[in-house]
Amino acid sequence: MKIIDKIYINGAFVTPEGTETFDLISPVNQEVLGKVALGNEADTLKAIAAAKAAFKTFSQTTREERIGYLERMYAAIENRKDDMINAMVQEYGGILQFAKASFENSLSGIAANIAVLKDFAFEKQVGSATVLLDPVGVVGIITPWNASNSFIANKLSTAIAAGCTAVIKPSEMSAIQTQVMMEALHAAGLPAGVFNIVNGLGPVVGATLTKSPDISKISFTGSTVVGKSIAKEGADTVKRVTLELGGKSPNILLEDANLEEAIPLSVAAAFMNNGQACIAASRLLAPASRMEEVKALLRKTVANVKVGNPADPDTQVGPMVSKKQFERVQGYIRTGLAEGATLLAGGLGQPAGLEAGNFVQPTVFVDVNNNMRIAREEIFGPVLSVIPYHTIDEAIAIANDTTYGLAAYVQGQDLAQAKKVAARLEAGRVAINGFKHDPMAPFGGFKQSGVGREFGVYGLEEYLEPKTILS
Repeated sequence: MKIIDKIYINGAFVTPEGTETFDLISPVNQEVLGKVALGNEADTLKAIAAAKAAFKTFSQTTREERIGYLERMYAAIENRKDDMINAMVQEYGGILQFAKASFENSLSGIAANIAVLKDFAFEKQVGSATVLLDPVGVVGIITPWNASNSFIANKLSTAIAAGCTAVIKPSEMSAIQTQVMMEALHAAGLPAGVFNIVNGLGPVVGATLTKSPDISKISFTGSTVVGKSIAKEGADTVKRVTLELGGKSPNILLEDANLEEAIPLSVAAAFMNNGQACIAASRLLAPASRMEEVKALLRKTVANVKVGNPADPDTQVGPMVSKKQFERVQGYIRTGLAEGATLLAGGLGQPAGLEAGNFVQPTVFVDVNNNMRIAREEIFGPVLSVIPYHTIDEAIAIANDTTYGLAAYVQGQDLAQAKKVAARLEAGRVAINGFKHDPMAPFGGFKQSGVGREFGVYGLEEYLEPKTILS
């Protein structure tokens, strides 16, 4: 059993003052994998003080110095590749394919920040004024459990590129993954206090970060409910916030879509990361005229989805992260049945032979309308709702009829038409004919899917304050 009894403050592994612990439970078989010591308010305040002291000098570093730190960070993380991938598979239950992709995203986020930093203008002439872009200050970084280390790598590398220091609160459920990342960052030899990591609970460590007057900005990825509370609590100290929140992403199949290709892509997009992805394409909008074809291909495709051990390279859907998340998804499947949706595939309970873990049957509902809860609320599991439409205007209206706006998808053979549809969707990122990611392009949400952007130039600017000098 893994015992994690250290946090990281001011360049050193230290024993937290907090006395609470949290059990790390295998999502595959419910065995106890480890135990993590949780930091408390006093630990968090020490981390904030260390970051504040380090900011005085780190904010004055040159572009070249920061690039050097990022290159060392990249190399140190790359050196722990297998450990990070294995920890994600074991602790979180992420399938091997996704864990590998998540690790690559960790590196690509850092590489993108290096590329941006090389050419970024921290001083600009605007009219008669000189505008300096100064680092915002100490950043509180709060990350979720569904891709813990890639979020830490991207957010921290952006903060470093800007000249900010940071206090990181990862999910307590990701402590084994965090330990590997902490060791890698320590090995990178970053200046003491530039990054600090405190394992702990949101209402304790997260709340202390959000309320502290010495934290200038919060960068948070997680649920919309928690994001709203961060925005409210941070208002007292007028914090800058970047919030990347939930989603209920539409996936529009255009009339000319090649269904033999589009349906497998749609299933993969819906069930990515075991369905525990804010960008999962959980609403499939299909032409009513082709619904029977869609249903037949969905049955065939989902029947061949392999659910099981996430360490198996052939597994496509692994377990939910926790028993609580498993029960949440089961509750939504019951809701779909009660609302009158037709169950096309999957349903309640675990797949045969996987009863020991948090495994959900990949589930597809048809005859769904956009007023049903399964079509409006983020389920965060492998549950797909199929909604028919009759005209493209109706499809766009349904797609946009949501409180969310993080991601969207369009599939069709006429690329010009697909781009026209994409331009009308209310989402921060729209992918055409498959899942795509570019770490130089901005990522973030419309509406209640978030505030601000991450990645590339747009992401870096979120960590900077414009200062106007008139002479």
